[in-house]
Amino acid sequence: MIAPNPVAIEIFGFSIMWYGLLIGTGFLLATLIAYKRAPLHNINSEFILDLVIWLIPSAIIGARAYFVIFKWADFKDNPIEIFNIRGGGLAIHGGLILCFLVAYFICKIRKVNFIKGADLCAVVIPLGQAIGRWGNFFNEEAHGGPTDLPWAQIINGVGYHPTFLYESLWCFGLFLFLLWFDNKKQKFDGQILTLYMMLYSLERFFVEGLRTDSLMIGFLRQAQVISIVFFLIGLGAYILLKNRKQNT
Repeated sequence: MIAPNPVAIEIFGFSIMWYGLLIGTGFLLATLIAYKRAPLHNINSEFILDLVIWLIPSAIIGARAYFVIFKWADFKDNPIEIFNIRGGGLAIHGGLILCFLVAYFICKIRKVNFIKGADLCAVVIPLGQAIGRWGNFFNEEAHGGPTDLPWAQIINGVGYHPTFLYESLWCFGLFLFLLWFDNKKQKFDGQILTLYMMLYSLERFFVEGLRTDSLMIGFLRQAQVISIVFFLIGLGAYILLKNRKQNT
């Protein structure tokens, strides 16, 4: 696989990057599906549109802030580059953390059950991730180490593990699984959210081990550390919420 030009469209001299276009497409599709499915979770569909107005900037700010914090050495001498997100540099964990914090307070203000809302969003989040990850392909970033596999990502004549592809396929499968589970199998509020936390973290831990440009916490890959934390929180919450449901 060889990435084409990272610029999707030129309009009056302004370049629209595939990176931003794909992330936007992921947001749009996730929003439309959540809007249609909101009544299944006893949530007014119009609330989803109000929520997304807050979540879009929160996702970008959180993802960029997280990336900048762990790569501060690359920005401290030229801080204006902090605002240049068109070339990449968004960390999904940072976006997720800030989005869930903002969503919690919006739900409290609007008197919407946060856990039900989180279950609804957790179904569509991996779809957005599956689409958005292809932005890494066009930017030739977030790839793994060298490989001669037939599906290698070719950069400057060298084949690399297409970690964006591994995560995209997993996230799309996770979206389909959670969609099915939400329709047929959900037994208690919070089940979809905690399953998402555990299953995404499981994939991210292993795929992150293949990457060559990971943000680090000391000698550890930070995404692996955060994945472990997310998995344990998800597992603990799953057990707690399941027991609570059984005891009511």
